[in-house]
Amino acid sequence: MRLAQSSEERPDDAALQALLERARAGLEALALTTAELETGIPERLDASLQKGLREEVLPVARHLAEVRGLSGQAIRRLERLQTDLASERQARVEDLALLVDLITSGWRGVEKRLDRMERVLDRIERALDDRAERAASVYPIQRQSPGA
Repeated sequence: MRLAQSSEERPDDAALQALLERARAGLEALALTTAELETGIPERLDASLQKGLREEVLPVARHLAEVRGLSGQAIRRLERLQTDLASERQARVEDLALLVDLITSGWRGVEKRLDRMERVLDRIERALDDRAERAASVYPIQRQSPGA
C-alpha cells in the first residue's frame, strides 16, 4: 500500500531504506520464531499426544480389558454348563439303562412263573385224564315204561 501511495509521491531513498530495514528485521524475527517453533513443536506435540492418550485411550483400554474379562467369565460359565449338561445327560442314560434292566428282569420273572404254572396245569390235566381213564364207566339208566 505504501508503494502504491509512494508511486503518487516519489519516496525518498531514506524512507525506502528504513522500510527495507524493517522488512529485514521482521523476516529475521520470523525466522527466529520459526526456528523456535521447529524445535518446540515436536516436544509440545509429543506432550499433547501423551496427554490425549492418557485422557482418551487409557479409559477405552480399561473398558476393553473389562469386556475381555467378562467374555472370558461368560465362556467359563458356558463350558461349566456344557460339562454339567453332559454329566446330567450321562446320568439320565444310565438311569434309563437301569430301568430297562429292571423291566427286563421283571418280565423274565413273570415268564418263569408262567412256565411253572403251565407245567403245573399240564400235570393236573394229565392227572385228570388218567383218572378219567381209570374210572368206571357210568351208564345212564333208562326207565322203562310199563307199556314197553
